[in-house]
Amino acid sequence: MKDDKIHIYTDGSCIGNPGPGGWGAIILHDEKEHDLKGGNKDTTNNRMEMTAIIHALKWLRQDKNIPTEELDQAHITIHSDSNLIIQTLNKGWKRKANTDLWAEMDKVRAWLNIEWVWVKAHADNHYNNKVDEMALAQAKKH
Repeated sequence: MKDDKIHIYTDGSCIGNPGPGGWGAIILHDEKEHDLKGGNKDTTNNRMEMTAIIHALKWLRQDKNIPTEELDQAHITIHSDSNLIIQTLNKGWKRKANTDLWAEMDKVRAWLNIEWVWVKAHADNHYNNKVDEMALAQAKKH
């Protein structure tokens, strides 16, 4: 195994909330950066935040990206400025909305060693600012 540490930065954006939205994710592994992004024409900010995490974890689980045996041993840190997501996963806050996405997130994160870290939005974190820009650009496209 080359490097058992994987850092993922995610963000979601919505213009209008609900309205057109976008999401961005950056996966840092083995000194490489993998950028993922997408959007939806009618969504909410929280749905885009969750979608970014789901897509990043799905990307990790594709064998061609990181072999399963390597992923099983990896320490994954997900950095998000969504206090709702981080507190729900770290402190067990009640899941009141978006239950479809919570179920999907539970499925794609099962058996992975994930540390959930909150980062301040619009601060001096390079990767958080980059995923914020990616998410907003995607929202503007939809």
